[in-house]
Amino acid sequence: MTAGVTEAAVPPLMAGNAPPLVLASGSATRAALLTAAGLRFTAQAAAVDEGAVKESLQAEGATPAQTAETLAELKAQRVAAGHPGALVIGADQMLSCNALWFDKPPDRDHAAAQLRALSGKTHELSTAVCVVRDSGRLWHHNAVARLTMRPLSDAFINAYLDAAGPQVQASVGAYQLEGKGAQLFARVEGDFFTVLGLPLLPLLDFLRANGVLRS
Repeated sequence: MTAGVTEAAVPPLMAGNAPPLVLASGSATRAALLTAAGLRFTAQAAAVDEGAVKESLQAEGATPAQTAETLAELKAQRVAAGHPGALVIGADQMLSCNALWFDKPPDRDHAAAQLRALSGKTHELSTAVCVVRDSGRLWHHNAVARLTMRPLSDAFINAYLDAAGPQVQASVGAYQLEGKGAQLFARVEGDFFTVLGLPLLPLLDFLRANGVLRS
């Protein structure tokens, strides 16, 4: 096993003689989704300056969906260079609200500011996933979820951040819908896996069609 690469537990649903599968992400949530779905894979974070890429694409007029797709492929391409023949999964997610783009909050104060900015509004999560083999993109999929946050008082925001802890800094928007973040919302429109950052069902369809998973 190479440095910086973690290996998931061996599941029962992989097809025989399938190419190695690599997740080009350091996201614990994405890794957990693939593991729970029965995939055997390695995970390696891609060395990509996401901030610089986003800034450049935004200046060029790219949409959040286009930016997520570009970043997903860039991550996969970077990792694929070190894994010849492997199927490399890249994924990215962008949060936008009223034409503003949001990033993961670096600290509690920024998390509180994000929650105040999203309070009572509907925002979009644009999520992209792609699969790369060597230097070629084999497949990609884009999905959008719309989430409406209920009006939040400052007292509730503080109580929520106390309860959720530092893990809110791992999620753009300072929430995790699968946990205490569910209390923030009035309505969610879209696929649950898209909200979590990986459109899992279309990805599984692709892997089945290409002999990685049993059909």
